[in-house]
Amino acid sequence: MNNDRFSLVGRTALVTGGSKGLGKAVAKAFAQAGAEVFISSRTEKELQTTAAEIAAVTAARVEYGIADMTRREEVERLAETAIQRMGKIDILVNNAGANIPQSIDRIRDEDWSYLVELNLTSCMALSRALAPGMMQRRWGRIIHVSSIMGLASTRGRSAYSATKSALFGLARASAIDLAEYNITVNCLAPGPFATDLPVAVLTPEQWKALAASTALNRFGDAGELEGPALLLASDAGSYITGSVLVVDGGAMAKAF
Repeated sequence: MNNDRFSLVGRTALVTGGSKGLGKAVAKAFAQAGAEVFISSRTEKELQTTAAEIAAVTAARVEYGIADMTRREEVERLAETAIQRMGKIDILVNNAGANIPQSIDRIRDEDWSYLVELNLTSCMALSRALAPGMMQRRWGRIIHVSSIMGLASTRGRSAYSATKSALFGLARASAIDLAEYNITVNCLAPGPFATDLPVAVLTPEQWKALAASTALNRFGDAGELEGPALLLASDAGSYITGSVLVVDGGAMAKAF
């Protein structure tokens, strides 16, 4: 295999939620592969620290921008800022997301609207804003970070699972819209990864049970999403589009 197919030299990527967790790992992997990277989140201090860390170990150009992805005007401004600062965006990773566990009979309207705007609508809005440039250059990669909770679920995840499942449909339809321009659109569906999100919403008992539900009997490390993300972002994955790549330690394979 020609390893140059995994190279991102000459490419520029935008990774939302890129200051920590899975987004940080993906941004670092892209920089190591030769890309220039723009990361965003709501917290400037975290962005500064992450950008400096990635630049120090990769020598790549890493810029950042502050954006609240639940605010449509900030999402649109993020796209404009990223293009202005970087010159272009070839690869979009829609990673920003959240979970507010509530059973179906207790979902509050404001929480539902918040999760739909953050987990789903922001992905559409950024894709809509950045696709024209990719179309003009006839090359692009759009990657939505979904979840295996879009394929299966558990108690109290109605809103979260609904938004993550909707990303599958968005990716499949967008892949058809953009295929003639050599732009691929895919979803990553991570399983249990040891990031801030599960720490915030899982009890110790739930954490232990979720780890045991995987075939590998453990949570994933954020770095274990780097390879799958690089595959979808590079020429190595040029024939993958409209797909969902499950990265879950065998959780979906283990029915019993």
